[in-house]
Amino acid sequence: MNNQKAIQVSGLTKYYGETLAVDHISFEVEKGEIFGFLGPNGAGKTTTIRTITGLSKPTSGEVSVLGLEVSSKILEIKKHIGVVPEISNLYDELSAFDNLLFMAQLFGVPRSQRRKRVEALLKMFGLFERKNSLFRTLSRGMKRSLTIASALVHEPQILFLDEPTAGLDVLAAHSLRNLIHNLREQGITIFLTTHYLEEADFLCDRVAILLRGKILKVGTPDSLKAVAEEESIIEFSFKKGDYQFVKDLSQRLPELKVVPVEETKIRIYGGIPSFVFQSVLEFSKEKGLEVLSVNSIKPTLEDAFIKITGLSPTVMRVEKEKRTNASG
Repeated sequence: MNNQKAIQVSGLTKYYGETLAVDHISFEVEKGEIFGFLGPNGAGKTTTIRTITGLSKPTSGEVSVLGLEVSSKILEIKKHIGVVPEISNLYDELSAFDNLLFMAQLFGVPRSQRRKRVEALLKMFGLFERKNSLFRTLSRGMKRSLTIASALVHEPQILFLDEPTAGLDVLAAHSLRNLIHNLREQGITIFLTTHYLEEADFLCDRVAILLRGKILKVGTPDSLKAVAEEESIIEFSFKKGDYQFVKDLSQRLPELKVVPVEETKIRIYGGIPSFVFQSVLEFSKEKGLEVLSVNSIKPTLEDAFIKITGLSPTVMRVEKEKRTNASG
């Protein structure tokens, strides 16, 4: 395998018993890029990270990191990678400072460099003022930031982030995304799994879209959006929500894709815009639903995801809520 790549995966397959979690996937990650894995729960995102980082053995296929084969060189690889699991691996009873100091010891950072490295990370992540606070007393966003900082204490070349902003509020998620972007500017390669499509659009140089263990598409966010530009997207906003209306409208317009995006909004993919506009207005009138606005939409990564996978964004949204509730 080409050692100029940060990560190379060829034919990776993983079974858990009779369950196929990852299905013969192949991809490459360039040095210095943010590479995103997009997909709903069960798509194979976390399993892929666990296999690349040596936490799980593949059923078949080849994986290399920085030109080193994971199957035989995992101890050497671990010196050059940082892994941030979805659930923090830090200690509630230790302070922010002591957590990082312990990780520095664990990763073999020379004693003379540990304190300096820890303080630099605390400052970088805006946590220096809370350095003596116990981990359990920190906000959810601070805990996530400290967990990422701990994975950087040995100055890895590649950082694996598994759902980094799951369960965070809007401000904390925004702050963390900016930090991730800054890490890329420092030359760190970042492998990011997420089901937050807007996060991938903002952060990633390239993304892979997964569904049921298979990679359906790999490309830049813009190239994937171009897939959705092949058909018109019209968004209708109503005074009140009615999911039965969506179901009935789908039956009325079987050749088009009718997708609820919010409780009172739908998007219709495909068709001649004038025909779609007239059909929905007439049907709304029949059902007694008042249309508040109609807009032609420029495709987002979410629209590309819908086009490529056939899944509604409501599926992703429900899973976001599940994760938030589970972690809260």
